[in-house]
Amino acid sequence: MKTFIIVLLMSLTLSFGVQASEGVKLQKANVDIADTISLLRGAKHFVTYCLGCHSAKHMRYLRIARDLGIDEKIMLKDIAPEGASIYDQLHSAMNKHDAEKWFGTQPPDLSLIARSRGADWLYSYLKSYYTDPKRPFGVNNLVFEDTAMPNPLWQLQGEQHAVQRKTIWGHYTELTLQEEGLLSEKEFDRMVNDLVSFLVYVGEPVQLERQKMGKYVLFFLFMFLIISYLLKKEYWKDVHH
Repeated sequence: MKTFIIVLLMSLTLSFGVQASEGVKLQKANVDIADTISLLRGAKHFVTYCLGCHSAKHMRYLRIARDLGIDEKIMLKDIAPEGASIYDQLHSAMNKHDAEKWFGTQPPDLSLIARSRGADWLYSYLKSYYTDPKRPFGVNNLVFEDTAMPNPLWQLQGEQHAVQRKTIWGHYTELTLQEEGLLSEKEFDRMVNDLVSFLVYVGEPVQLERQKMGKYVLFFLFMFLIISYLLKKEYWKDVHH
Protein backbone atom coordinates (compact mmCIF):
# COMPACT_ATOMS: atom_id res chain seq x y z
CA MET A 1 0.00 0.00 0.00
CA LYS A 2 2.87 2.33 0.88
CA THR A 3 4.55 1.59 -2.41
CA PHE A 4 1.34 2.34 -4.30
CA ILE A 5 0.95 5.73 -2.60
CA ILE A 6 4.56 6.67 -3.31
CA VAL A 7 4.22 5.73 -6.99
CA LEU A 8 0.94 7.69 -7.22
CA LEU A 9 2.51 10.80 -5.69
CA MET A 10 5.50 10.57 -8.05
CA SER A 11 3.17 10.24 -11.04
CA LEU A 12 1.19 13.28 -9.97
CA THR A 13 4.39 15.27 -9.47
CA LEU A 14 5.64 14.37 -12.93
CA SER A 15 2.27 15.19 -14.45
CA PHE A 16 2.16 18.63 -12.81
CA GLY A 17 5.76 19.27 -13.85
CA VAL A 18 4.94 18.61 -17.51
CA GLN A 19 1.86 20.85 -17.37
CA ALA A 20 3.84 23.66 -15.75
CA SER A 21 6.60 23.46 -18.37
CA GLU A 22 4.05 23.66 -21.18
CA GLY A 23 2.48 26.81 -19.70
CA VAL A 24 3.86 30.27 -20.33
CA LYS A 25 5.54 31.96 -17.42
CA LEU A 26 4.61 35.64 -17.39
CA GLN A 27 7.33 38.26 -17.16
CA LYS A 28 7.16 40.78 -14.34
CA ALA A 29 6.14 44.34 -15.21
CA ASN A 30 7.70 47.08 -13.11
CA VAL A 31 4.69 49.37 -12.78
CA ASP A 32 5.03 52.54 -10.70
CA ILE A 33 1.95 54.76 -10.93
CA ALA A 34 3.77 57.51 -9.04
CA ASP A 35 6.31 57.79 -11.88
CA THR A 36 4.55 60.46 -13.96
CA ILE A 37 7.43 60.64 -16.46
CA SER A 38 6.92 56.96 -17.26
CA LEU A 39 3.16 57.49 -17.58
CA LEU A 40 3.68 60.40 -19.98
CA ARG A 41 5.97 58.29 -22.14
CA GLY A 42 3.38 55.51 -22.01
CA ALA A 43 0.63 57.92 -23.08
CA LYS A 44 2.71 58.95 -26.07
CA HIS A 45 3.38 55.30 -26.99
CA PHE A 46 -0.32 54.49 -26.70
CA VAL A 47 -1.32 57.31 -29.05
CA THR A 48 1.46 56.43 -31.50
CA TYR A 49 1.17 52.64 -31.63
CA CYS A 50 -2.25 51.67 -30.23
CA LEU A 51 -4.76 54.43 -30.92
CA GLY A 52 -4.87 53.64 -34.63
CA CYS A 53 -6.90 50.51 -33.83
CA HIS A 54 -7.80 50.64 -30.13
CA SER A 55 -9.55 53.27 -28.08
CA ALA A 56 -9.58 54.11 -24.36
CA LYS A 57 -12.93 55.86 -24.33
CA HIS A 58 -13.15 56.24 -20.56
CA MET A 59 -10.21 58.66 -20.57
CA ARG A 60 -9.89 62.24 -21.85
CA TYR A 61 -6.74 64.16 -22.73
CA LEU A 62 -7.73 66.80 -20.20
CA ARG A 63 -7.83 64.24 -17.39
CA ILE A 64 -4.39 62.91 -18.33
CA ALA A 65 -2.93 66.43 -18.39
CA ARG A 66 -4.35 67.27 -14.97
CA ASP A 67 -3.46 63.95 -13.35
CA LEU A 68 0.11 63.99 -14.64
CA GLY A 69 0.64 67.69 -14.04
CA ILE A 70 1.41 68.98 -17.52
CA ASP A 71 0.08 71.96 -19.41
CA GLU A 72 -2.88 71.36 -21.72
CA LYS A 73 -1.00 72.87 -24.66
CA ILE A 74 1.89 70.45 -24.13
CA MET A 75 -0.58 67.56 -24.02
CA LEU A 76 -2.05 68.55 -27.39
CA LYS A 77 1.33 69.26 -28.95
CA ASP A 78 3.42 66.34 -27.71
CA ILE A 79 0.99 63.51 -26.93
CA ALA A 80 -2.50 63.87 -28.44
CA PRO A 81 -2.93 63.20 -32.18
CA GLU A 82 -3.05 66.17 -34.54
CA GLY A 83 -6.42 67.91 -34.54
CA ALA A 84 -7.55 66.48 -31.21
CA SER A 85 -9.31 68.65 -28.63
CA ILE A 86 -8.24 68.64 -25.00
CA TYR A 87 -11.79 67.51 -24.13
CA ASP A 88 -11.72 64.54 -26.53
CA GLN A 89 -11.81 60.96 -25.34
CA LEU A 90 -9.10 58.60 -26.56
CA HIS A 91 -11.10 57.30 -29.52
CA SER A 92 -9.57 55.29 -32.33
CA ALA A 93 -9.65 56.76 -35.82
CA MET A 94 -10.62 53.35 -37.25
CA ASN A 95 -14.32 52.87 -37.93
CA LYS A 96 -16.17 49.64 -37.21
CA HIS A 97 -16.64 48.71 -40.89
CA ASP A 98 -12.91 48.91 -41.70
CA ALA A 99 -11.98 47.07 -38.50
CA GLU A 100 -14.24 44.12 -39.30
CA LYS A 101 -13.00 44.08 -42.90
CA TRP A 102 -9.30 43.97 -41.98
CA PHE A 103 -9.31 42.04 -38.70
CA GLY A 104 -12.62 40.15 -38.79
CA THR A 105 -13.71 41.91 -35.60
CA GLN A 106 -13.56 45.32 -34.01
CA PRO A 107 -10.47 45.76 -31.81
CA PRO A 108 -11.52 46.05 -28.14
CA ASP A 109 -11.45 49.22 -26.10
CA LEU A 110 -8.44 49.14 -23.77
CA SER A 111 -9.77 51.27 -20.93
CA LEU A 112 -10.01 48.31 -18.56
CA ILE A 113 -7.62 45.85 -20.19
CA ALA A 114 -5.06 46.16 -17.37
CA ARG A 115 -7.70 45.40 -14.74
CA SER A 116 -9.06 42.38 -16.63
CA ARG A 117 -5.76 40.89 -17.80
CA GLY A 118 -3.21 42.23 -15.36
CA ALA A 119 -0.01 44.21 -15.87
CA ASP A 120 2.25 41.13 -16.11
CA TRP A 121 0.03 39.57 -18.78
CA LEU A 122 0.07 42.75 -20.90
CA TYR A 123 3.82 43.15 -20.50
CA SER A 124 4.47 39.55 -21.49
CA TYR A 125 1.98 39.65 -24.36
CA LEU A 126 3.53 42.71 -26.01
CA LYS A 127 6.97 41.10 -25.83
CA SER A 128 5.95 37.62 -27.03
CA TYR A 129 5.22 38.03 -30.74
CA TYR A 130 7.06 35.72 -33.12
CA THR A 131 6.97 35.00 -36.85
CA ASP A 132 4.39 32.48 -38.01
CA PRO A 133 3.80 32.24 -41.79
CA LYS A 134 0.55 30.31 -41.19
CA ARG A 135 -1.14 33.30 -39.55
CA PRO A 136 -2.90 36.04 -41.60
CA PHE A 137 -0.45 38.76 -40.49
CA GLY A 138 2.56 36.47 -40.39
CA VAL A 139 2.91 36.55 -36.60
CA ASN A 140 1.66 34.67 -33.58
CA ASN A 141 1.93 35.23 -29.86
CA LEU A 142 3.28 32.95 -27.17
CA VAL A 143 0.99 34.35 -24.45
CA PHE A 144 -2.18 34.59 -26.57
CA GLU A 145 -2.03 31.85 -29.18
CA ASP A 146 -3.60 32.57 -32.59
CA THR A 147 -4.14 36.22 -31.76
CA ALA A 148 -5.88 38.22 -34.49
CA MET A 149 -3.81 41.29 -33.68
CA PRO A 150 -0.67 42.07 -35.68
CA ASN A 151 2.45 43.11 -33.83
CA PRO A 152 2.34 46.93 -33.59
CA LEU A 153 5.86 47.11 -32.15
CA TRP A 154 7.74 44.87 -34.56
CA GLN A 155 9.90 47.67 -35.97
CA LEU A 156 11.05 48.59 -32.47
CA GLN A 157 11.61 45.08 -31.14
CA GLY A 158 12.75 43.27 -34.25
CA GLU A 159 11.82 39.79 -35.47
CA GLN A 160 11.54 36.90 -33.03
CA HIS A 161 11.43 33.20 -33.89
CA ALA A 162 9.94 30.43 -31.76
CA VAL A 163 12.30 27.56 -30.91
CA GLN A 164 11.06 24.34 -29.29
CA ARG A 165 13.15 23.12 -26.35
CA LYS A 166 12.89 19.77 -24.62
CA THR A 167 13.54 18.84 -21.01
CA ILE A 168 12.96 15.70 -18.97
CA TRP A 169 9.71 17.30 -17.75
CA GLY A 170 8.31 18.05 -21.18
CA HIS A 171 8.85 20.79 -23.74
CA TYR A 172 8.60 24.54 -23.89
CA THR A 173 8.89 27.33 -26.47
CA GLU A 174 11.70 29.84 -26.36
CA LEU A 175 11.71 33.09 -28.34
CA THR A 176 14.98 34.19 -29.92
CA LEU A 177 15.66 37.50 -31.63
CA GLN A 178 16.64 36.84 -35.24
CA GLU A 179 16.54 40.39 -36.59
CA GLU A 180 17.24 43.43 -34.45
CA GLY A 181 14.80 46.31 -34.26
CA LEU A 182 15.25 50.04 -33.83
CA LEU A 183 15.55 49.70 -30.04
CA SER A 184 17.94 47.69 -27.94
CA GLU A 185 16.46 45.01 -25.68
CA LYS A 186 16.74 47.29 -22.64
CA GLU A 187 15.15 50.23 -24.45
CA PHE A 188 12.31 48.07 -25.74
CA ASP A 189 11.64 46.64 -22.28
CA ARG A 190 11.37 50.16 -20.86
CA MET A 191 9.10 51.24 -23.70
CA VAL A 192 6.71 48.32 -23.13
CA ASN A 193 6.80 48.87 -19.38
CA ASP A 194 5.86 52.55 -19.86
CA LEU A 195 2.97 51.56 -22.11
CA VAL A 196 1.71 48.97 -19.61
CA SER A 197 2.03 51.48 -16.76
CA PHE A 198 -0.13 53.93 -18.69
CA LEU A 199 -2.78 51.26 -19.28
CA VAL A 200 -2.75 50.43 -15.56
CA TYR A 201 -3.31 54.12 -14.82
CA VAL A 202 -6.13 54.33 -17.41
CA GLY A 203 -7.85 51.35 -15.80
CA GLU A 204 -8.08 53.19 -12.48
CA PRO A 205 -6.93 56.84 -12.72
CA VAL A 206 -8.29 57.63 -9.26
CA GLN A 207 -5.47 55.58 -7.73
CA LEU A 208 -3.15 58.57 -8.24
CA GLU A 209 -5.40 60.69 -6.02
CA ARG A 210 -5.76 57.80 -3.58
CA GLN A 211 -2.00 57.52 -3.19
CA LYS A 212 -1.62 61.25 -2.62
CA MET A 213 -4.47 61.26 -0.11
CA GLY A 214 -3.00 58.22 1.64
CA LYS A 215 -0.09 60.31 2.96
CA TYR A 216 -2.48 62.74 4.64
CA VAL A 217 -4.58 59.90 6.04
CA LEU A 218 -1.51 58.26 7.56
CA PHE A 219 -0.40 61.59 9.02
CA PHE A 220 -3.85 62.12 10.54
CA LEU A 221 -3.86 58.62 12.04
CA PHE A 222 -0.40 59.18 13.48
CA MET A 223 -1.43 62.47 15.10
CA PHE A 224 -4.63 60.87 16.39
CA LEU A 225 -2.55 58.08 17.92
CA ILE A 226 -0.37 60.58 19.77
CA ILE A 227 -3.39 62.54 21.04
CA SER A 228 -5.10 59.32 22.13
CA TYR A 229 -2.00 58.19 23.99
CA LEU A 230 -1.67 61.51 25.81
CA LEU A 231 -5.36 61.47 26.73
CA LYS A 232 -5.01 57.93 28.04
CA LYS A 233 -2.07 58.91 30.24
CA GLU A 234 -3.96 61.93 31.58
CA TYR A 235 -7.11 59.92 32.29
CA TRP A 236 -5.36 57.02 34.06
CA LYS A 237 -3.27 59.43 36.11
CA ASP A 238 -6.45 60.71 37.80
CA VAL A 239 -7.81 57.18 38.22
CA HIS A 240 -4.68 55.92 39.98
CA HIS A 241 -4.67 58.89 42.32
